Amino acid sequence: MKQQRSFPAFKVSKRCENRLKGGHPWVYDNEIEVSDEGVENGCIADVLSPKGSYLGSGLVSLNSKIRVRILSDNANETFGESFLRRRIRYALDHRKTVMGDDISACRLVHGESDGLPGLTVDRYNDILSVQVLSYGMEQRKDMLYRLLTEELAADGVALRGIMERNDVAIRELEGLEQGKGWYKADFLPTAPESPVTEIIENGIIYKVDVENGQKTGFFLDQKYNRLAAAKLAKGKKVLDCFTHTGSFALNAAFGGAAHVTAVDVSQFAVDTAKANAERNGLSDKMDFICADVFDLLPKLTEEKAGYDFVILDPPAFTKSRKTVNSAERGYKEINYRAMKMLPRGGYLATCSCSHFMTNELFVKMLMSAAHDAGVQLKLVEARQQAPDHPILMNVPETDYLKFYLFQVV
Repeated sequence: MKQQRSFPAFKVSKRCENRLKGGHPWVYDNEIEVSDEGVENGCIADVLSPKGSYLGSGLVSLNSKIRVRILSDNANETFGESFLRRRIRYALDHRKTVMGDDISACRLVHGESDGLPGLTVDRYNDILSVQVLSYGMEQRKDMLYRLLTEELAADGVALRGIMERNDVAIRELEGLEQGKGWYKADFLPTAPESPVTEIIENGIIYKVDVENGQKTGFFLDQKYNRLAAAKLAKGKKVLDCFTHTGSFALNAAFGGAAHVTAVDVSQFAVDTAKANAERNGLSDKMDFICADVFDLLPKLTEEKAGYDFVILDPPAFTKSRKTVNSAERGYKEINYRAMKMLPRGGYLATCSCSHFMTNELFVKMLMSAAHDAGVQLKLVEARQQAPDHPILMNVPETDYLKFYLFQVV
């Protein structure tokens, strides 16, 4: 039986009702038709249809356009500690199922996909790097961190520290301050002296800076895509563009490439990639260039550089719908140049990490680039993010990474 409700209630539009019934967990501010006055920021609120039927309950964010993030449509849920512990346990158990023993460096909580909207938790051995991106989760973070510590301890993982990576602009849209640093609590040991730790991914050793590295320290979502690219790299001369810390390049070299050139516009990234190559004993098979990929690819084509495998792993060229068209031009330019440079029978790995650049748009762009380059693309494999970054099928925003391997013919 449905319990007596003690939460404030929002009555929403028919459009919102249909979306929530379809499984999408967001209620936008302009879809609320009737709401109780005096609602506290971050509280739990019920969401009702235009006719007053119960649709679900979620966290309120009064400063955000996403006014409510649904947690559950169970009218008997109380949303206390037992609820949060259960969600965390589900998330941890899911990783153990889909990743097997490969969980020492992985994403443990992926926001909406794990029923914990606004919470991202990445594990780097015995350190967690966490982003809290909604007001309601910020209010509950002390409990969440304690529960994470306890549930990991039950799995035999004793945490050394939790790094908060809340240095992202989206927090300001929630009325939250930006910042980063070690989280201090009596259930954790003294914070580590250094934010730099070491991980092993696909047999390759990396130093990860959880305080100053990109995102939460490392791009975990491409783990198995790097492995797929490495399988094609054996015996080939490989060009890895936008190499960042060298992860695709290192996988290619480790996978038996004849030689790998890693390129990035950032000298710091190039130096980091070099250090990673030395750490793994791969320096003799690699060289490094600090350059703008947009300028370098035409030059390499003119020089007939002789690469037979090009990897394109650019940063997100768009973070909003307003800039999708310009982003598409950027993606097309680098893919066109790579296709022109490659010999017939060469291989191309290409991807986009922006969910605004939908798969349909990305494929359309690739076909246009291939047409202009006068080549055809033979699909080797189409991939997405690693399964520790689960896709919730009714929430397109969780499906963001497109990764393709082609032979150019």
